Amino acid sequence: MRVVMALLIGAVVGVQPAALNLRAEDTNTVELIKQLQRRIDELEQKVKVLEHNQGPAEEATDAKAKEHLEALEQKVNVLEQEKELELEASEAKAKEAPKVSIGADGFNLSSAKGDFALQLKGVLQVDSRTYFDNPATAGNDGLLLRRARPILQGTVFRDFDFMFVPDFAPTAGPTIFDAYANYRYSPGLQFQAGKYKVPIGLEQLMLDRDTLFNERALATALVPNRDVGFELHGDLLDGRVSYAGGVFNGTSDGANSSNVDFSNDRAFAGRLFFQPFNHTSAAALQGIGFGVAGSYETMSTTNTAGLPSTTGGTLPGYFTDGQQQFFAYNPADKAVVVAAQNHWRLSPQAYYFYGPFGLLGEYAISDQTVRRTVVAPFSSAHLDNTAWEVTASWVLTGEDAAYAGGVIPRRPFNPAEGGWGALQLVGRYAELDIDPAAFPSFADPKTSAHSAAAWSIGLNWYLNRNVEVKTSFSYTTFSGGGGAGTSAPATVTQKPEEVLFTRIQLAF
Repeated sequence: MRVVMALLIGAVVGVQPAALNLRAEDTNTVELIKQLQRRIDELEQKVKVLEHNQGPAEEATDAKAKEHLEALEQKVNVLEQEKELELEASEAKAKEAPKVSIGADGFNLSSAKGDFALQLKGVLQVDSRTYFDNPATAGNDGLLLRRARPILQGTVFRDFDFMFVPDFAPTAGPTIFDAYANYRYSPGLQFQAGKYKVPIGLEQLMLDRDTLFNERALATALVPNRDVGFELHGDLLDGRVSYAGGVFNGTSDGANSSNVDFSNDRAFAGRLFFQPFNHTSAAALQGIGFGVAGSYETMSTTNTAGLPSTTGGTLPGYFTDGQQQFFAYNPADKAVVVAAQNHWRLSPQAYYFYGPFGLLGEYAISDQTVRRTVVAPFSSAHLDNTAWEVTASWVLTGEDAAYAGGVIPRRPFNPAEGGWGALQLVGRYAELDIDPAAFPSFADPKTSAHSAAAWSIGLNWYLNRNVEVKTSFSYTTFSGGGGAGTSAPATVTQKPEEVLFTRIQLAF
């Protein structure tokens, strides 16, 4: 209304100059001015009336608009509160829901708080072995399924872990390699029961997926593989000290337990390992680790089950990188050798990893009492067999090397994006020496070697965290043996062993 009033006043004011001009031309000018003045007064009065009448209407309109706005704001607040309540309920429900993840570490399922968990993993290794200039042994060359292991592990009631690992690759049929339960009271105090690796050999304790060569070194032939037992173990001082000690059925050098005991007496094994600088600020010292491990058992009865495994042959003995037997308990007079009385092992060990460089070494002693049976003289002896190895590695593409976990490529294999994975150069030297007292009463010096020395070199290609391609060459020479024969160990020791290995591995 103020705008209307202004327009009317402006219109009247605009007429005034014209009225003044009329005053000079017409005698009725005064009367006309009076009329105009009255018109202005009337208009002003009407404007006042309009202002008076329109004021309450505007106030009513403003109040109504304000009321409407407040109602809208209230609805928005209600909607926001409902949204917050729904979000809180959704978050609470999510906290109680199981968690599922699939990635490079396998397939994982766990409860909301992690008290229950299940992981599905696996290892598949397809190998080839090519022996050079070795016509005496048929069937060595070829492809083989080295390992085919589904891995089921998990946790129940927060503190109880378990693992179950069968292997479908052995020619004898499916075999249970690991089956155990573990109670975690704390990182430093845990109790394990079942079948698993005996805590002795440094390279033996590496996961099968992480080994640098297709086959472990000669020193590993003197330590047990897996056995059934009970064990206390843990990590102390933030992992600076690790310990393990347990009682087992007892198993022979290089062998897996058959899940039953072959003697009434138990075997004791333990390991103490130190990583004193793993939390220091000096990166060059963090990868230092060293320790010692050993075992002791007594045979309650004489038996052949306590002697080394029969890998690569038909009699107990020791085998090469190519899994061929170069030593066997095979006296020329056909006497039968058995394990008797005491058997102890000792293995000092150490490693060093810094950036792309890795170095691993260990020494092993297997001191065992053996006895001749069937054919006189029925003598016995303490045989002190020893072995050692040193393995070095260098990641050519610059990634970090590690004792556990393998090499993780910075740029996984993807040619379309310029990724080619990681390359690692590896080298190893190892020796195994048989106690001279083993000849000739317990082994035939014409067929079994007194010692074996092997050097190996290889290249490992890590396409990504789960796929790896290996190739390596191993050359083993023998002292002793080499005599006539049509089976191992004679056929093996007649010349150096030269083997080319390859492997395609899928592990998750």
